[in-house]
Formats: sequence, structure tokens, C-alpha cells
Amino acid sequence: MRPTYQKIPLTSETTKMARLLELAGDPTRLRILCFMFKYEKACVTDIAESLDMNLNAISHHLQIMRDNGYFETERIGNMICYILIKNKFTKLLKKIVCNQ
Repeated sequence: MRPTYQKIPLTSETTKMARLLELAGDPTRLRILCFMFKYEKACVTDIAESLDMNLNAISHHLQIMRDNGYFETERIGNMICYILIKNKFTKLLKKIVCNQ
């Protein structure tokens, strides 16, 4: 006798989670996440310097991640700083991607 399986619907939450995981799957974004999990707040120039990458490339990745709910931004003078948004998803991701 075959078991009766529960239907797993495609919900907006499932779609959102898939998008967040897709974004985290990029090697540069993983490095950004590990940096931000450690420091929680940093300016674009500091992140670019720490990852030894071009400022424009880092800024592009950060904007995409901000637009999808990973970070908030804060302007300090002429610098843009990013602040990690702490939620259930980012806490779980921290354990998975950075061994923290």
C-alpha cells in the first residue's frame, strides 16, 4: 500500500527563500556574508579592501543583497555603510556558510 503524501505548495515564502539561497550561492557574496557575519556593519570601502576586490564590483553585490533583504544601508558622510539584518534566515545561513 502506497503512503498518502502531503502536497507541498509553491508559496511566496518558498519563492523568497529560493531567491535568498540563490543570491548566497555566489562565491563573492559568500565572502561578503562571512565578512558581515563577523563585523555586522561596515562601509563599502572596508569590505572591498578586506576582500581585495574592486570597489564597483563589491558595491554592485552589496546593492543586490540589500535589495533582497540581507542588509540595510546608512550614509556616514560620503560613505555608504551596510548593516547586516539579523533574522532567522541569516542566523541559519551564518552556521552553514561560515562555520560560525
